[in-house]
Amino acid sequence: MTYIELLILAISLSADTFAVSAVGGMSLKNISKFKEAKIIASFAFFQATLLLLGLFIGESLINYIGEWDHWIAFFILLYLGGKMVISSFSKSDEDKSINLLNQKTLVLMSIATSIDAIAVGFSLSVFPFQLPKILFTYAVTFIVTALASILGIAGGLAFSKIIGKKAELFGGIILIIIGIRILVEHIFFS
Repeated sequence: MTYIELLILAISLSADTFAVSAVGGMSLKNISKFKEAKIIASFAFFQATLLLLGLFIGESLINYIGEWDHWIAFFILLYLGGKMVISSFSKSDEDKSINLLNQKTLVLMSIATSIDAIAVGFSLSVFPFQLPKILFTYAVTFIVTALASILGIAGGLAFSKIIGKKAELFGGIILIIIGIRILVEHIFFS
């Protein structure tokens, strides 16, 4: 696999991170640069690390995880998205949307958006990889995912100012759609 192909792969893997970061960004207000960096680093770390984990484990574990990874991602995204949709109809002004500042939520979302990276890593294990290419794969996946998260958060913040309280409903629907897409892709197109 060429370096250009690995870059394209990293870009395609970061699409879910962009969408979830945008949804999370809709609920962030006056976030410090440190907290924003923590969110970005979490998404990037899990995406790059799970990709390499899949690469190293390879075919030996795909039979065990491959049957369930898409279901795990689906249920996590369905739960969080459904919670957002339901709370968007609440008359309470309390913000119950996806809170990426909550450590548990951040880790769950980081894993949910990175589960497909394990499967991609499995498929990469058929190619011979030397240390420079492994380091490049990790670095480019980390950097591209971080950029996707930065853009998503910024877009979510801007979008929430435009649509206000409906951002929570819209964000919940996006999470549910991402979960359904992951499930459909794995069931019908794998």
